[in-house]
Amino acid sequence: MLIIRLSFVLKTFCISSLLLFSSCQQPTKKNTEKETEVKVEEPKKPSTKAIKEKLQKEGFKTFDYVYEESGDTVIMQQYFIAFLKSGPNRSQNKEETDSLQKLHLQHLGRMYKEGYADISGPFGDDGDIRGITIYNTPTQKMADSLANMDPMVKSGRLVIEIHPWWAAKGFPLR
Repeated sequence: MLIIRLSFVLKTFCISSLLLFSSCQQPTKKNTEKETEVKVEEPKKPSTKAIKEKLQKEGFKTFDYVYEESGDTVIMQQYFIAFLKSGPNRSQNKEETDSLQKLHLQHLGRMYKEGYADISGPFGDDGDIRGITIYNTPTQKMADSLANMDPMVKSGRLVIEIHPWWAAKGFPLR
């Protein structure tokens, strides 16, 4: 009878120990990956063909450029670079100049926010060319019209000179 009881206690102890041991074990890496695996779907990028078709439909000029080394194709898009040059009327007092500068920056901010200008900035010297804006418009006429809405241009403190400029679509500055 004692032997049966000891056998029972021993079996119970073994089973309890086994359960306790297995519940305290760290899950394997494989199990962890399965349990925490979450599928995050990346938003689908439009194809190069779709981008090019959209640009052309909107009136932009484009062409394909193929890198010889990699064989990659990029879309080249025509932009318009506006050189903001010193104008004939630079006799404003400090208060007028400060007010015009504030309005000028608001204009450039609006051009950026509305998607017409991709980048703007002043030059770091005191030369005739004071700064640039790169317009993302389908025509030079449109870029010229937007650039001439600038309060600094309207006042004659700056004048605009615009040229077509080609760059790879979607490539950031480095």
